[in-house]
Amino acid sequence: MGMDRKIKKKTWTKSRIIGLVFGVGLLSFILYSFLFADNRSKLNVDSEKITISTVSREIFQEYIPETGIVMPSQTIFLDAVEGGVVKNITLESGALVEKGDTIMTLANSNLQLSVMERESMMYEQLNILRTTRLSLDQNDLQQRATLAQIDYQLQLLKPQYERFKELAEKKLISQRELEEVKEQYEYNKRLKDLTYRAYQSDSLARSMQLNQIRMSEDRMLMSMEAVSDLLDNLVIRAPSDGLLTTEDWEPGQSIMQGARLGQVALLDSFKVRVAIDELYLPRIEVGQQATFNWDGGNYRLEIYKKYPTVSEGNFEVDMRFIGDVPNGIRRGQSLRIRLELGSSEEAILLATGGFFRDTGGNWVFVMSNDGSRAYKRNIRLGRKNSEYYEVLEGVEPGEKVITSSYENFGNNEVLVF
Repeated sequence: MGMDRKIKKKTWTKSRIIGLVFGVGLLSFILYSFLFADNRSKLNVDSEKITISTVSREIFQEYIPETGIVMPSQTIFLDAVEGGVVKNITLESGALVEKGDTIMTLANSNLQLSVMERESMMYEQLNILRTTRLSLDQNDLQQRATLAQIDYQLQLLKPQYERFKELAEKKLISQRELEEVKEQYEYNKRLKDLTYRAYQSDSLARSMQLNQIRMSEDRMLMSMEAVSDLLDNLVIRAPSDGLLTTEDWEPGQSIMQGARLGQVALLDSFKVRVAIDELYLPRIEVGQQATFNWDGGNYRLEIYKKYPTVSEGNFEVDMRFIGDVPNGIRRGQSLRIRLELGSSEEAILLATGGFFRDTGGNWVFVMSNDGSRAYKRNIRLGRKNSEYYEVLEGVEPGEKVITSSYENFGNNEVLVF
């Protein structure tokens, strides 16, 4: 019987090798997952339920969309200069009027009585002035008559005095007769001189008085005309051609002095009034322009008046048309305008969308090159308009960004399509 032979046990059995390979593979997978694999949270997303926009480099114009109301460029208000009771209404609200058309007539008996009393007083004053002027004229005539009488006496006495002087030299008359004629002649000469100087002085004073009387009469007549116009104020007339707008006045209704009766809107030119959020008050100035589309055409507006008063969170501006006014535009129509806030310049642009509400514009999901995934990336935005955001950093032209709402993406950093 032979001796038993000891069988040597194998070190690398098949099962051991398989176990070792599995362990090394598992360890490698764990190391790779820890060191190299993408461990960011992921979410599977249906690509048909999102909006993807391409980042571009284009001309950026900062503007805000606003609604403007077409209004007449000028509106003239109708106020009651004098109070009264509505006597009759000639033209109703909404009528097209021409300048001078009677709109309504008021009655005011107290005003009529007052006008009559004032006119009577003025007529009395006018009569006094006219009497004074007549007296001055009569005095002038009287002085002229006195001067004429003196001249007449001098014309008689001068030749008589010369004859008596010749006769006295020939001793044909006495010296006493010559002296009497001489005294009469000299007296009339002195009287003429004094009377003429008095006449000159009186003439200057009379001229000044007559001038003052004429001025007083002119003022009196103007005052009488103004007093008469007080009654004319009871007739309300259209101040210009245009569209009449009034309240529903009724005959017999009392109207206080200064009450607003209505207005007449001029229809030959228009302006656009725009209410703008008070946030933009420091950035809006006279001269800024806006554009709008009308019936397939593009038109421009310009701010010419800014109202700084803020009401209900808005302030208003008035804009006028630059160039042509659209055909068929009417008072009260609304215009959707784009009000420019700055000059145009080239910039990197990203379309607006619901993402901003969820991220505040601080980050976005950017699509991978193959379009299978989207990765969260921080960005910085600048100005905006109704269509685009200005991108200051974070994405480049040509990259694709999810711009729809991120509401259902949670805190995930990677989207898988």
